[in-house]
Amino acid sequence: MTTRILPAVGDVDAARSVTTLLSQLPDAEPAAPVGDSTQLIDTLARLAGESLDELPEVVLVHERIGPVPALELIREVSLRFPAIGVVLITADVTPGLFSSAMESGARGVVTLPLSYEELVNRVQSAAQWSVGVRRHLSTGADVFTGPGGTVVTVSGAKGGVGATVTAVQLALAAQASGRSAALVDMDLQAGDIGSYLDVQFRRSIVDLSAITDISPRVLSDAVFSHSSGLALLLAPGDGERGEEVSDRSARQIVSALRSRYEVVVIDCGSQLQGASAAAIEMADTALLVTTPDVIAVRGAKRLVRMWDRLQIRKAEETVTIVNRFIRNTEIQPPLIEKITGTRMANTAVPANFKELQAVIDAGRLHELDPKSTVKQALWGLAGELGIVKIPDRPEKNGAKSGGMFKNDRGSIGRPRGRRDGDPRNRATTKGAS
Repeated sequence: MTTRILPAVGDVDAARSVTTLLSQLPDAEPAAPVGDSTQLIDTLARLAGESLDELPEVVLVHERIGPVPALELIREVSLRFPAIGVVLITADVTPGLFSSAMESGARGVVTLPLSYEELVNRVQSAAQWSVGVRRHLSTGADVFTGPGGTVVTVSGAKGGVGATVTAVQLALAAQASGRSAALVDMDLQAGDIGSYLDVQFRRSIVDLSAITDISPRVLSDAVFSHSSGLALLLAPGDGERGEEVSDRSARQIVSALRSRYEVVVIDCGSQLQGASAAAIEMADTALLVTTPDVIAVRGAKRLVRMWDRLQIRKAEETVTIVNRFIRNTEIQPPLIEKITGTRMANTAVPANFKELQAVIDAGRLHELDPKSTVKQALWGLAGELGIVKIPDRPEKNGAKSGGMFKNDRGSIGRPRGRRDGDPRNRATTKGAS
């Protein structure tokens, strides 16, 4: 049996040493090393999207991999790709490290400097375990094996730009289209998703922060099942308790949610904390909400630059949405795109707060009128981001197929394309005129 091995080694010298030894292993098919945690997860997700059989049997994780720490990376790989045997390469051979590696999901530990005998034993053991798991999965067992659900983070350029409203409507759009969706309030000190949706619940994200192994049952106990169908993970009622949610626990929580729901929308607020930084780094899409005014655009630029300096996310990997857009404003989306260096969404949300005021005051944002131009724009954004399921329906009497949402016939669900090939032509709803 040929064993496919994917090394994740950031250090050039260590990568060369690992590659040399792997090439000597019997029946081994080593792939080219990946240099960081992001590249590793992206590679595995791409392979898993093609087929379970495309995944390597063994992944080697070097202790100095980054930016995600090695043990946290092992935990994420184990949660998202449980059919892979992960082996840690480390110079620390203490019992504490070995125990932590096993708790994270590693199938073995190889000590530095590398020896041929130890490496072949650990790789073969992990490969045999992987083959056994895949044989079990092939019998039809109900075990999560895919690359995981889509994670979208929503951040505000500053307070009050509409990040929470955007997050709520994106999650509602995904749920209404037939996808299982979770909405997470990671604005840990000032989160108010519960107020927007009229929810009072004793559990919050803090209850998961101290748990090292978040099982489906533990997760379900902390999640509130909303009448709209959304699964809500709320911020703590006491803002100071938000400090209990570390970046490590945030990664575990996001990974657990991703393995259970098709779409996970996370409201990160406008203040960067360790937990929200970890979520933004892990996200498939990082959405930045701004308004077309000087202060908000400066805030967006400052936030994007901070993400880049902290190696959380590059500007070009961020999507910016303009809220409260008016056609005759001096600050237009192309200018914001140029200032921030981010990619602008095709959709812009019109300035029409009077549509929102009644449902916000009543805590019933999920009951926003389907004819609302704000709702149509935000649900159109959900389609653009690819988090809604567009039903395939045959055309009848010349009518267009698709775009129909469960319990909400008046909303928009299809991605909006650019017109005339001009990347700066932005599609807006008629309410923006």
